[in-house]
Amino acid sequence: MSCFFFHFTNSFCSGDGNVYYGFVTRKGLSVFKTGLDVEVPKDERFKVQCIDFMHGVMSVMVFVAIAISDHRVTNCLFPGREKEMEKVRERFPLVVGIVCGALFIVFPTSRCGMGCISS
Repeated sequence: MSCFFFHFTNSFCSGDGNVYYGFVTRKGLSVFKTGLDVEVPKDERFKVQCIDFMHGVMSVMVFVAIAISDHRVTNCLFPGREKEMEKVRERFPLVVGIVCGALFIVFPTSRCGMGCISS
């Protein structure tokens, strides 16, 4: 899912003012566009970290919580359990929102991935 994938992207601004995007790996940033005459930074911040996985999983949990809050989704996934799923639709998004929101605040990320502007 894209909400997981985008937590493993980062960008950097080159000397000529262009912004380049790439995928973070254990070895460093792997730029999407190959064959560039641009020096890719080798900083530690461009390497994959544990927090990237944590943010990716939390984003998927928020996506699932939003999807579960819709009665059409729960009726499709769990037919015949409307009464039980009504309680889940009320409580699950609230709990996931509070827990993931708190974890996003406590453990922020410094990634400027796709969609973010690198300064």
